Amino acid sequence: MKIKVHVPLAERGVIAISGEVTREFLQGLITNDIKRVSPSCAIYAALLTPQGKFLHDFFIVEHKDRLLLDCKLDRIPDLIKRLTMYRLRSKVDIVDESGKWEVGVMLASDEADEPGEPQLAGTAKTRFDGVSYIDPRHAGMGERTIRLIDEDDTFPTDTVQLENNRMVYDVLRISLGIPDTGKDLIADKSMPLESGFDELLGVDFEKGCYVGQEVTARMKHRNLVKKRLFPVSIDGDIASGTTIKCGDVDAGELRSAINGRGIALLRLDLVAKGSLSAEGVAITAEKPDWANF
Repeated sequence: MKIKVHVPLAERGVIAISGEVTREFLQGLITNDIKRVSPSCAIYAALLTPQGKFLHDFFIVEHKDRLLLDCKLDRIPDLIKRLTMYRLRSKVDIVDESGKWEVGVMLASDEADEPGEPQLAGTAKTRFDGVSYIDPRHAGMGERTIRLIDEDDTFPTDTVQLENNRMVYDVLRISLGIPDTGKDLIADKSMPLESGFDELLGVDFEKGCYVGQEVTARMKHRNLVKKRLFPVSIDGDIASGTTIKCGDVDAGELRSAINGRGIALLRLDLVAKGSLSAEGVAITAEKPDWANF
């Protein structure tokens, strides 16, 4: 039997969207194709500025004829404000239900005695207490859950155990080069293709128009992406936000960092040259297994 560990994601919240034209409303706003969302399929998507810069990212899954958005908790007021601005007179209800649901992720344990059947990214299912889905960005990131808070809790509550589980999740995310909102994805600054949104299945170039679509498509088709987020190995101790150099030239910036691993936004031409460092500490950039640049 395959053993899994549960990791609560307390920094995540849930927005519920419902109404007669919910899908049409979202289709004109987000980077991914809302038509793909069903009780058996979840997607990853973003809301951009008209200039194509990142504002919000979220997972969308269907539950009982509504769409649930798994998103960053402290950014929910701004996301609702922006969605409401675009709603105009559309018959759509947008409600913060973070007090009703809790978000978490189930990860395979090293103690698992068999590999189990591989599951496709985005595969979703309804649970007795909510919904779950394989992370649409990368199946290796585990099975995310959105559970009703008032259901009997069968998950471990030991503080040390939960902290260890969270450390496992953070190390896994960074090692795979999966960006995190607020750490690697910066509102009004990050560009989606520099952050791997298309390769992480967060952008659909065939779906038609959405906010920021023109800039995103131009960057893609004219090969204008000159910087990328990379997982990096750090041969020492440096803080997030530290400038990374190639010789005397600024090559980028360290974003997430933990236990000698990190994610950094780096110039592609200088990564190719190698010899990266920050404050005298050697930095080695690695190409993620999901990237095709």
